This record gives sequence, C-alpha cells and structure tokens, in this order.
Amino acid sequence: MKSDNTELPSILIAGGGIGGMAAALSLARLGIQVTVLEQAAVMGEIGAGIQLGPNAFAALDALGVGAAVRDRAVFTERLVMMDAVDATEVGTFEVGEPFRQRFGNPYAVIHRADIHTAILEQVKKTPQVELVTSCHIDSVRQDATGVTVTDHQGRTFRAGYLIGCDGVKSVVRQHVVGDDVRVSGHVVYRAVVPAERMPMPLRMNAPVVWVGPNCHLVHYPLRGGEQYNLVVTFHSRDAEVWDVRDGSKEEVLSYFTGIDALPRQLLETPDNWRRWSTADRQPVGNWTIDRITLLGDAAHPMLQYLAQGACMALEDAVTLGEAIRHCGHDMTAAFSLYQRSRIARTARVVLSAREMGRLYHASGVERLVRNDLWKGRDANGFYDALQWLYGWTAATCLAIATNKEQQHA
Repeated sequence: MKSDNTELPSILIAGGGIGGMAAALSLARLGIQVTVLEQAAVMGEIGAGIQLGPNAFAALDALGVGAAVRDRAVFTERLVMMDAVDATEVGTFEVGEPFRQRFGNPYAVIHRADIHTAILEQVKKTPQVELVTSCHIDSVRQDATGVTVTDHQGRTFRAGYLIGCDGVKSVVRQHVVGDDVRVSGHVVYRAVVPAERMPMPLRMNAPVVWVGPNCHLVHYPLRGGEQYNLVVTFHSRDAEVWDVRDGSKEEVLSYFTGIDALPRQLLETPDNWRRWSTADRQPVGNWTIDRITLLGDAAHPMLQYLAQGACMALEDAVTLGEAIRHCGHDMTAAFSLYQRSRIARTARVVLSAREMGRLYHASGVERLVRNDLWKGRDANGFYDALQWLYGWTAATCLAIATNKEQQHA
C-alpha cells in the first residue's frame, strides 16, 4: 500500500478507446490524477460487435462496471462452428450454466459502443479524470521528472507518467519500441443490420462462425436481439496496407464464390460495409521505457480470430492498477511488474490468434483435419483447453510475477 509520505503520481493516457477508458478508471480508483488525450472530436467507439469471454467480465467487475455492461450485453448459450463449404456443423460448444460455473462468468456479445459507454459513464463520475478531445499526438518527450506530449495544435500536456493506449498505429509505441506493424493480408468487412433483415435460418442466439477456404463469416445478435453483427474475412488478392474505409459489396462477393448458399446470404444482407485491412505486431519482451508504458493494442495488437482484443485491454487495465497498488505507487516498480505479468500471456494470445486464423481458413485436406479436431470433444475438454484464457481473475493477475519475485528474494 501507499505510504503516507508518498505523493500520488499524475498520469497521461494517450487514447480514449475501451483500453484507455478502462485504464483511466483503474487508476482513478487508486486516487491518481489522470488526463486522457483522445484524437477524436467526441469520446466514443467506432466498429460493431465484440465478444466478451469470462475473463473480460472478471476485469469489468474489478473496475466496478460489470453490472452496467451486463445490462447492455446479449448472453449466449453456445458457440457454433459451421463448415461454409457444405453447411455442415463442425462443432457446438456450450457456454451455458456449466460454463459459467467453471469460469465464474458468462460468455456474451455486445456492441463496442455499448461497452465503451458503460465505462465512460463511470469515468465521467470520477473527478480524478480529465478528458481532452481533438488531441492528435505529434510527439512524446520524457525527462527526469515527467513526460511531455505535444499535439497537432501545438498544445502541450505534462504529467509524471504516460500510458500509450493509442491502438495499432500507436504514436507512443513508436517512441518506445519503434517497430512496424505486420499487415496480415486478411481483410475484414463489418456491418450491423436490423434483425428483420437477417435471413430467418441464421437468426441464432449464438456467435456462429462459418469457416471456409481462405475466408470465414461470423454473425451474432446485439442489443437484445434487435440487431445482428455481421463480420466476414478473406485473404486479399492485393497488397494491403493497414487502413479502415468503406467496403464494396462487389469486392466482398468476389471472394466467397466457393461457399454454400446459406451463409452466402449474409453477404447480400447489409446496405453498407466498413472495411478493415488488419494488422498485428510481433510480440516484444519490453514495452516500457522509464516513465512510459503501453496498454491494449498499443502493447500487443492482435488479429481478431480469438475475439480477445478488447478482453486483453481490459485485463491490462486491471493488472496495471493492481501492480501500482502492490508496489505502493512506486511507478517504476509498478510498470515493471505490470509488463512482467502481461507479456507472456498477451504474446500467447497474439500467436494463438494467428494459428486460429489458419484453422478457420483451411482448405483441401487441411479443412478435413480441421473438422476432425472437434469431433468427440465434450464440454469439459473444451473448458480444459480454454482454462488458460478464460480462467484469468483480478485476484491472481500478479501471481506469476510476484511468485518469481519471492523465489529470488
């Protein structure tokens, strides 16, 4: 715990997305003064739906916003994998009551804006947090007493420490690590449609993934079943750069000629698509330099195949707060403990997501092998395989790192 003569640090957070808001709330709950610098003119989230595993709910509960997120989420009873080539079921994975008992929390889906709003509402009630919008960071400089951030308007912001939560194209990461993004060549189209536009056979209360050769499709309900989230992914035939823009129905239709008519209906359902050319980065062994550390996609951007990007950012935010608490507000020690507690776990998720993408997009004999992997696997086998991922809790988030410290004391 903080000693009475230890001055509370001040912290800048670059980025006001889910990770940045969660970090602001985590630190403010410790009494720390936080300034969030967001490049958008309005605090909010773009995108569509995301999936929340039990580990995400464990983090949300630790932040005090679990109930607010649950009020906005759709809870699912199963996860379904279908073969997009012949419309046969590859596997159904129950995430009902036995799953919730095993992991202590449910599996749910939610609109990105809804989870962001739930966290933002709590942040706005917290006097320790200042929100600054229209702040596009140009440069970062640190010295012996603090960190100075300059934005595109020439404004400067200074605090004792800086946390980079500014996404895949993080300016703060460029200062700390200086590496390049790894453009995957996989393109994601996303849309949200009213439930009445959804083909009747596909109106399932479950995240359903249709896996196909060099492609896959996903759908699940949002907002009490009033909407459906649609996501389709394909391997681009063109050289890609990381970007987000409007999609073309003609383009997406051209990549799904070899799939069954049932999932193909999804491609005709939206009027408009948003197109993401996806990227991640190679995992690194250090994302901290002195008074600056990274969190969320800035620290460990990942592909979407495990649906864990937002979940990992939430875990990061809680772990950082726990590290600061554990180290008595000694920020140098806390940053070190935080990243030691997170680097191996998040790297495993980054690499596992890449491998899951390969399984989803298998073709030929590999497709048959992929389908055989799930035959005969019962619920307990599924739960055991995911214990490492879904079994995370705030109470144990520092256990590995602190145990190693004690062994070497």
